[in-house]
Amino acid sequence: MKTHTEYLTLNIPSKMAFRNITPQVEEAVRKSGVLEGLVLVNTMHITASVFINDNESGLHHDFGVWLEELAPFNPDPNHYHHNRTGEDNADAHLKRQIMGREVVVAITKGKLDFGPWEQIFYGEFDGHRPKRVLIKIIGE
Repeated sequence: MKTHTEYLTLNIPSKMAFRNITPQVEEAVRKSGVLEGLVLVNTMHITASVFINDNESGLHHDFGVWLEELAPFNPDPNHYHHNRTGEDNADAHLKRQIMGREVVVAITKGKLDFGPWEQIFYGEFDGHRPKRVLIKIIGE
């Protein structure tokens, strides 16, 4: 069995944004030489997310609005207990929990085996600093 590991570093200049990382994952799969297997893609930070969905800007806007309604940014430590630690990113932790930590995608004939419209996205909820994403590929 082959294995291949890569790390992406992203530094999103805004507090919240969504970035399509499918091309980087496809390139890692190509470099791995794996024809049949699995790729795990996960964020290594608790205020960011990796998820699969459609690459459509209106949908990404809707995600941002929806997440802000569910867990609005509020630095007041009386609003979120986590902010009593001196941080102001409790909302980012909650948003990540909703959007998820990782995705696993099948590799078939050396390609990501997606359904129609599926792409892999990095979701940032507490930007302005470098964060890593793990790409781990296993297979034959």
